[in-house]
Amino acid sequence: MLTGHRTWVFDQKPVIVSTGTVGGPFEANGALANDFDLLHSDLWLEQDSYEKAHKVLLEEASQKAIEKAGLQKEQIQFFLGGDLINQITPTSFACRTLGTPYLGLFGACSTSMEGLALGAYLVNTKGANYLLTGASSHNTAVEKQFRYPTEYGGQKPPTAQWTVTGAGVALLSNSGDGPCVTSATIGRVIDMGMTDPFNMGGAMAPAAVDTIEAHLTERNLDPSYYDLIVTGDLGHIGREVSLDLFKKHGTPIREEQYQDCGLMIYREGQPVLSGASGPGCSATVVYGHLLNRMKKGEFKRILVVATGALLSPLSFQQSETIPCIAHAVSIEYGGE
Repeated sequence: MLTGHRTWVFDQKPVIVSTGTVGGPFEANGALANDFDLLHSDLWLEQDSYEKAHKVLLEEASQKAIEKAGLQKEQIQFFLGGDLINQITPTSFACRTLGTPYLGLFGACSTSMEGLALGAYLVNTKGANYLLTGASSHNTAVEKQFRYPTEYGGQKPPTAQWTVTGAGVALLSNSGDGPCVTSATIGRVIDMGMTDPFNMGGAMAPAAVDTIEAHLTERNLDPSYYDLIVTGDLGHIGREVSLDLFKKHGTPIREEQYQDCGLMIYREGQPVLSGASGPGCSATVVYGHLLNRMKKGEFKRILVVATGALLSPLSFQQSETIPCIAHAVSIEYGGE
């Protein structure tokens, strides 16, 4: 059911039956290592390129989710997902292995919640009984494409963020036990004229604020309805910018209630500058750490707002500004 201009409310409450999360060696040393299903000790994953390793991350996360649900891959009707690499080839090649009907998505780092929103819509309208949705990123593959190969040892400014090596996948169904997807608010493209590819958090913050405020307005909710409102990867800079914007707009979001996946995944002392980023950031934190906390009863309602910077290497070279977007999905468990 459409509520307002851009919010869907899912009356059938599609269930996240299972999830799969896979990470790399940097994530294995992070704060949330225990919430991953599988961690690798090497960035290559026994492949001969980082892009092929990236593909393997998503294959493994998908297989974990299918196994945990007690299903066979032939029972999965759709896969919705994407990544940051050239024409989302790691995801497309992973789906070549899975063999499921496939809808490729590109929302940059917002892809995780774009996929969850669209997947929930499909399940809610009886367009699918079982589907997978997920997102992934690989640090060295992304650095090579968007900035500089890590072998160059280029120095970064304090506003830069560390791309997560990881994949997170959720298996959605119209029945079963687990956290439910109850609504989604689709983001608008917001461009504040920023051009610095080393300050993604600052560029994406206005899009996050726009979507959160639209979600609360269109669902007629006070922010206190949610135990946690969590953004995808604004990092330190973007989170502070968004808190300033909420204050300016009079939106009563408490600082302790408002968190960021990019500030959760790594431990203090890891050299991540302003925090973590990448499609795999929100995907692994939400489908691993946060859903585990929900199942323990720590949260009943969370709003996940994945943020994305919709630039490309070409648009940057042509001196384009950075358009950004954020998609919000509410997940509820353990109560109406």
